[in-house]
Order: sequence, then structure tokens, then C-alpha cells
Amino acid sequence: MADLTVRPMTADDAPPVLAIYQAGLDGGHASFETTAPTWAAFDAGRLPDHRLVAADARGPVVGWVAVSPTSTRAVYAGVVEHSVYVDPAARGRGVARLLLDALVASTEAAGIWTIQSGVFGENAASLALHQRAGFRVIGVRERVARHHGRWRDVVLLERRSPAIT
Repeated sequence: MADLTVRPMTADDAPPVLAIYQAGLDGGHASFETTAPTWAAFDAGRLPDHRLVAADARGPVVGWVAVSPTSTRAVYAGVVEHSVYVDPAARGRGVARLLLDALVASTEAAGIWTIQSGVFGENAASLALHQRAGFRVIGVRERVARHHGRWRDVVLLERRSPAIT
């Protein structure tokens, strides 16, 4: 991971971020979505202070992480939902863990106490990654929606910050 750096995501990162997003969607185990959004939609739906990219030593973006608010209600201001995606060519290099660790630091510094996510039950790599990063399984939404013609379960995960009590 010495050849990787994490930095804030900017609008200039839109092409690689959306390409990595689409590659994840094309893999079939990342999301119910099948097409990456436009940059305008992506930008509007995610909190600007917690959008990060990982770049390798040559400069290309190889992964990203971002959070969305779970509610507009003030009482839930400390709860966010995250997404993390890695370029298929960069998988196995610790990119996702590096991004999750940076996201945890960023959100805790801002007073966010819960990061949550939903992962397809078949996505064993993502489930293991999240558990190693301090997330715990809080439930399973069985047959919650159809994806490519079949019902899919979603494992609900959360990480509660021990720094915020």
C-alpha cells in the first residue's frame, strides 16, 4: 500500500470514479443499480466532506469511497451510508481497506457515529473486508429486490464509532 495515496475526491476525478463505479456494477455483486449515475447526480447525492479517492504512484484513481446521508432529519445527522468501489485491476492491493480506514477517520473527526451499508450476501470479499474494518452484521433483508431477474438478499452492516459516545 506504500504506492497508494488517499486524497479528497474532486470533480476532475469524475471520469475514473464513474468508470470504476460502472465496472463494479457490471460485476453483478455491487448494487441493484445497473448504470452509474451522471456526475451531477453522484455529486448531489453524496456528502462533499467524506468523498475520497485512492490513487497509485503513477497518479490514476484506483478506487473511491463516499457517503450519503441516511435521513434529512437532524437526529440522524451522525448516521451515513457508504459505498466503496475499487478498479478491478487494482483489487487485492488493500485499496478498499485503505479507503475505509480513511473514511472512518474522516467521519469520526466530523462527529459521525454510525457508518452503514448493505452488501449482497454472495459478496463474500466485501463482507470479510467490512468485518475486518470493524463493521458488524446487524441483519439480512431477504429477497428485498430483484436484480438481473432474480431475488437478492442484502446483508446490513454498521460500524459504530467507539470515539463518539
